[in-house]
Amino acid sequence: MNVMEITHSDELERVPTGLAGHDVPWVIRARQQAFARFSAQGFPTRRDEEWKYTDVSVLTRRASLAPDDIPPDPSSEAALHAWSLAQEGTHLMVFVNGHFSEELSAMGELPEGVHLGSLAQRLEDGDELLRPYFEGEEHTVFGALNNAFATDGAVISLPPNTVVDGPIYLLFIASGHGVAIYPRNIVLAGAGARATIIEHYMGTLDSHNFTDAVTELNLGAAADIRHYKLLQEGPAAVHIAGIHADQQADSRFASHSYALGGHLGRNDITSRLLGPHCHCTMNGLYLLDDKQHMDHHTRIDHLAPDGTSREAYRGILDGASSGVFNGKVIVHPGAVRTDADQSNHNLLLSRQAEVDTKPQLEIFADDVKCTHGATVGQLDDDALFYLCSRGIDANLAKSMLMYGFANDIIEKIENPTLRNRIEGLVLDRLPQGENLSL
Repeated sequence: MNVMEITHSDELERVPTGLAGHDVPWVIRARQQAFARFSAQGFPTRRDEEWKYTDVSVLTRRASLAPDDIPPDPSSEAALHAWSLAQEGTHLMVFVNGHFSEELSAMGELPEGVHLGSLAQRLEDGDELLRPYFEGEEHTVFGALNNAFATDGAVISLPPNTVVDGPIYLLFIASGHGVAIYPRNIVLAGAGARATIIEHYMGTLDSHNFTDAVTELNLGAAADIRHYKLLQEGPAAVHIAGIHADQQADSRFASHSYALGGHLGRNDITSRLLGPHCHCTMNGLYLLDDKQHMDHHTRIDHLAPDGTSREAYRGILDGASSGVFNGKVIVHPGAVRTDADQSNHNLLLSRQAEVDTKPQLEIFADDVKCTHGATVGQLDDDALFYLCSRGIDANLAKSMLMYGFANDIIEKIENPTLRNRIEGLVLDRLPQGENLSL
């Protein structure tokens, strides 16, 4: 309870009564119960096994964890970022400091029956469809905090057999100094539905913002959802997030995580393969420098026969940065003929950089094919010597090798606009990256 004393527990306990849905009994009850669960646990410490390499004590020194109540300002720098992404065929929803901005958004025309709207509005209406997502047990203590303080986010409802051609682009902009932001996204994909969802977090100021985000996805039978997350917040930002999917029979879920900004970040990404013949893909790339820290914790639960999963994460770390990869694949009893592959590869560019990697398999079924592996190393001296011996500048040669290493993940992006954007961001981080021709 000492953590909550530092962050003014009495004040925070009253916060849910001023958020969306405060007149709806089940909403306020769910928020208060979630806050009680958070208060009982407090922030994790490095004595907790799942957090032993990620120190979140910086959050205990915040003046308040209360969610920001600054309304979106369409005249701010946020407008420039939003309008630069409002491309034809993209369904853009913009959130400024955790609040939906209709003026900055450009959702365009959607197929009949598709709903794309504000979570806050649905909570104000007391939508019973959202109730299970607020009353269920959270994956982490930060999920409980988000449950209590969620301000807004996107609710995406896709009827059966609906195909959304253009990407649904959720842009979250932190434009305040030191604000606490609690986005919550819920994706309901009916049987056979198909869509691409981009979740992009960026900061416009060098401020000590705290983002606690949760995205939940429910995939019906044979649904196909591709989810991309781009973390591009300011150099002093703390970003803790969860992405959690449930998959029914024959569904396909792909999670792509690109961590290119922020001071301290963590993504907990999970999927439960509940029916036979599900496929799950998890890919990730993190580029870290200075004292940045990024933690990816993943978990894939194979709960039914004939499921497949593919997981590949790569990291490039320089300066005094640190990274964590903790990936777990669990093949439950009865999940026969599971085919799972998991890998994590890292490049350390300085003596001060470090990475802790722990791929794990737990197998409780027969007739399965499961592999995992991890590597931590430096740039190949022979390859670097070969390039330099051909007259290529040393820094450019290093950039070529680093980009080749990262491109194994970048090339998995199916959306060309997003792929080009991430390619550019990666090249900006490399020495003489601007001289590389793609």
